[in-house]
Amino acid sequence: MSRNNYLFTSESVSEGHPDKICDRISDAILDALLSEEEMARVACETFATTNRVVIGGEVGLASKDKLAGVMESVDGIVRDCVKKIGYEQDGFHWETVEIDNLLHEQSAHIAQGVDKDGAGDQGIMFGYACSETPELMPAPIHYSHAVLRDLAEARHSGATPQLGPDAKSQLSVKYVDGKPVGVTSIVLSTQHLDDSMSSADVRDVVEPYIRKTLPDGWISPETEWHVNPTGKFVIGGPDGDAGLTGRKIIVDTYGGAAPHGGGAFSGKDPTKVDRSAAYAARYLAKNVVAAGLAKRCTLQLSYAIGVAKPLSIYCDTHGTGEVPEAEIEKAVAQAMDLTPRGIIEHLQLRRPIYQRTAAYGHFGRAATEDGGFSWERTDLTDALKSAV
Repeated sequence: MSRNNYLFTSESVSEGHPDKICDRISDAILDALLSEEEMARVACETFATTNRVVIGGEVGLASKDKLAGVMESVDGIVRDCVKKIGYEQDGFHWETVEIDNLLHEQSAHIAQGVDKDGAGDQGIMFGYACSETPELMPAPIHYSHAVLRDLAEARHSGATPQLGPDAKSQLSVKYVDGKPVGVTSIVLSTQHLDDSMSSADVRDVVEPYIRKTLPDGWISPETEWHVNPTGKFVIGGPDGDAGLTGRKIIVDTYGGAAPHGGGAFSGKDPTKVDRSAAYAARYLAKNVVAAGLAKRCTLQLSYAIGVAKPLSIYCDTHGTGEVPEAEIEKAVAQAMDLTPRGIIEHLQLRRPIYQRTAAYGHFGRAATEDGGFSWERTDLTDALKSAV
C-alpha cells in the first residue's frame, strides 16, 4: 500500500558545481562534433581540479579534416564554458586554466555493432512522470532546480554580485493525501565572493528569490532554513572540490523519486542508449500521464549492445492507472519505434542540443523550436489513448 502522508527530499546543484562544469564541457564538445556531422560518435569525459581541466574519451567523424578542426577548437570550447559559467577566481579562471585534451578516435570494435543500428551498450533505462507539477515532474527535484536556476539568472544579470557560481540546494517537501503542500526545510549552500559575509548575510540575499520561486503558501513559520550552514563558502568550483562528468545522475533525472539504471548522460551521442533510451522512457512516461492513463508512471527499457530492439518494456503506474500496465506496455511499443535508430529519428536527437541540458535537469524543461528537449513533448497522447 502506498503512503499518502510523508516527507520526501531532493537536491540540485548549480551550473558552477564542479561536476556540472564537467558535464557542460563534455556536452559542449558533443555539440561541436554534431554541428560538423550529425552521425558523430562521441563518448567524452571531463575531469576538473584546481586550474586544470582534463578531457578524454572516444570521438569519431567521417571526415578526418573536420575531426582535426574540432580537436583544435577544444581549448576554446572549454574556456568559453568556464567563462559563461562565471569563473574568474585565482584557483579556477577561464583565461589561465590548463587544458589537457586526451580525446582519441572511437574503437572499431564498438562501432561495428552500432553501425548496424544496434544499441551502443547494454543497460537498463528508466523514465518517470507524475501529476505533481504542470511539467509532470516530482515537486522536490523540480523546485530544487528552480531555486538554483533563478539564483543563477540573478547572478548573471548583476542583481546579486555577491554570489559565486557554485551552489547546492535541497528541499524537504511535505505530502498530504499524496500531494505536495509545502516545504519543511530548505537547505542552500552558495559560494559568495565577499569574504566578510556571514550565513545570515547570505540568507538576506537569497531568501527573496527562494520565496518568489516556491509556490504560494509552501513556506511557513515552521519551515527550517539552513543557508550556508557550515559558514563561509568563498572558494568554490574545482578549486574547492574536483569535478567529473556523470557524477550527478540523480540530480539529472528525478531526484530519487524514481529508479535509475545507473548510466550518465553528458558527453554521449544519441547512439548511446544510456542517454537516448532514458529520454525515450521519460517521453513515453510523460505522455502516459498527460493522456490521463495514470497519475504516476515508471517505465523501464532494457538493451543489449549491438541489438536494436529493446529486450524488455516494463510499466508501473503505482496503483494510479486507469488501464492495466500490460496494456500500456503494448501501447508504448506501438506508439514509438524503440530501436536506437527509431528513438533518434522520432526525437530528432542528431542535433547540437545538449549543452543546455547539463545543468538544472534533463527533464521537466520546455521543448524548444530548434529541437531541444524534444522528449518533453506530449504529442503521443492521442496515439496512446487509441492503443488502449
